[in-house]
Amino acid sequence: MSSFYQTFTQYNWEEVLDSIMSKTERDVIRALSSSKVDLEDFKALISPAAKPYLEQMAAKSRSITKKRFGNTIQMYAPLYLSNECQNICTYCGFSFTNKIPRRTLSDSEILQEAEFLKNKGFQHVLLVTGEANQTVGVDYLSNAIQLLKAHFANISIEVQPLDQPEYERLISDGLYATLVYQETYHEETYKIHHPKGKKSNFAYRLETPDRLGKTGIHKIGLGALFGLEDWRADSFFTALHLKYLQKNYWKTKYSISFPRLRPFSGGLDPKVEMSDPDLLQLICAYRMLDEDVELSISTREKENFRNHIVHLGITSMSAESKTNPGGYVVEPQSLEQFEISDERSTETIAAMLKQNGIEPVWKDWENTW
Repeated sequence: MSSFYQTFTQYNWEEVLDSIMSKTERDVIRALSSSKVDLEDFKALISPAAKPYLEQMAAKSRSITKKRFGNTIQMYAPLYLSNECQNICTYCGFSFTNKIPRRTLSDSEILQEAEFLKNKGFQHVLLVTGEANQTVGVDYLSNAIQLLKAHFANISIEVQPLDQPEYERLISDGLYATLVYQETYHEETYKIHHPKGKKSNFAYRLETPDRLGKTGIHKIGLGALFGLEDWRADSFFTALHLKYLQKNYWKTKYSISFPRLRPFSGGLDPKVEMSDPDLLQLICAYRMLDEDVELSISTREKENFRNHIVHLGITSMSAESKTNPGGYVVEPQSLEQFEISDERSTETIAAMLKQNGIEPVWKDWENTW
């Protein structure tokens, strides 16, 4: 049975990167004037040649976003359930080799954390764990979803890749969306950063959205971790992946996230720096490529950048996030997966949005229109 891996192997990383870097001003102008941006146009829009056109890109991205999503941004919060992990990932605070206290929340602790988020107004919650199948496998996730589905409108997960029947079970429990990041689409670099554990299987992870698509899940989230490899090439492959999934699993919605490598308790310096203007350029390019895809920004990013980006393409953002199990109420001092940059309260961020003429949406857009 075919999967994205077959499509992926038809491309060469270096050739893709060379193609992006060789795009000209003429290519950028053509992409900006196109009513239907394709993947070649996308290459031009993320190329160095597009840098002088960032203002025009931002204006077009803003116009498209307002037309499709109105003056709204959907709010969500992560709920970290466990930092147990059997993988070695060089960039993650939860990596198996990091000597940190491990913790997995009990039912009562999950509900304590949930109550905090519910009282803040959140209706979208993202359940996050390390990748430890014995400790936080499908049974644990199924139980957590069933515990929480009466308290939240939408429950998403960001956990280890699962098999299709396991996803089907969680969907029947009330799962709304799954986020699965490839981290990097550069296969050799991927192997360097994932030397041990189930996550070391590049192809299995790459085919996870296919397994999800076959279940008919409501939404799939994609993304790359910027800093492991060249952000332009990784973004092209993410866009290629998105277009493949939309063609093959057209009933499912999609979102893109933009995590940049952040400091954590193990430490890893980015191989490739991605500046704020780079990230803005990329967000605008994605919006021009796809009017309907949800673009999400987390509290990894600094206050000023998040304030600036809310009009320019982003449709979803987190607030007051904690990246450690029990971080809201149960055990606030435990070690985080990574440092956050925007530490403002939910109320402060909601007020900032309203001051910008944007309405924070706590439930799904479909329920508000």
